[in-house]
Amino acid sequence: MPRIAGINIPENKNIEISLCSIYGIGRSRARGILKAAQVNAQRKTSELSAVEVARIRDFIEKNYRVEGELRQEKLANIKLLKDIASYRGIRHAKRLPVRGQRTKTNSRTIRGNVRRTVGSGRRKLEKT
Repeated sequence: MPRIAGINIPENKNIEISLCSIYGIGRSRARGILKAAQVNAQRKTSELSAVEVARIRDFIEKNYRVEGELRQEKLANIKLLKDIASYRGIRHAKRLPVRGQRTKTNSRTIRGNVRRTVGSGRRKLEKT
């Protein structure tokens, strides 16, 4: 299995799809990477030579933040929002929806307001 950015890439899929298993790379970014590395996107990962895999790996390392580095940056951005006590930061701290979603009917479980249907938890009375 080829290893790119610390992730084992699936061998039985097209390389375009396989690259999507790396955190921070989606379909359009994968297409761009393959175009820049001059690799055919329709080939299976197992068919690639070591030189092609090295070109892809080098291009990703030089041009993109992926995996752990991207996750750390994302967490640092959220921490900054919390530290400056912005509205979004407060919503993150309370574990509520941040982007304006409604909370009356959705996100009940995160708020702890889980309603159950009437009679769902009752035991049936035994008749003697």
